[in-house]
Amino acid sequence: MTGATVECLHAKPGDNLKMGSKLFDISIDLSSAFAQECPPISFFRVVLREAVYLRKLELAPGGFSQLDEQMAVFSTSPDEDLGESASRPVRTTVAGIVHHDGMWTGSQL
Repeated sequence: MTGATVECLHAKPGDNLKMGSKLFDISIDLSSAFAQECPPISFFRVVLREAVYLRKLELAPGGFSQLDEQMAVFSTSPDEDLGESASRPVRTTVAGIVHHDGMWTGSQL
């Protein structure tokens, strides 16, 4: 896996997000990794495990995000200085989902 395609966004910069808020959906294509009998594309949803403010979002539907690329910037208050180094990554969880009509790949068919 080299990265993920952004399928849809569920939050925007400035949002005060609570634990359990949906951030975005992504798809991962594993076809280059090995031969397989089933479709090599899987879909996932990234969900917050803590309350934060979404300050910057470096994603757009249809965009490809490389591994280790910064996708978003969060803070614990709405006016926190973004020039400071982050003390840690935001806590998230990932769930496998099925393709739905709101996804970017569905709008390209």
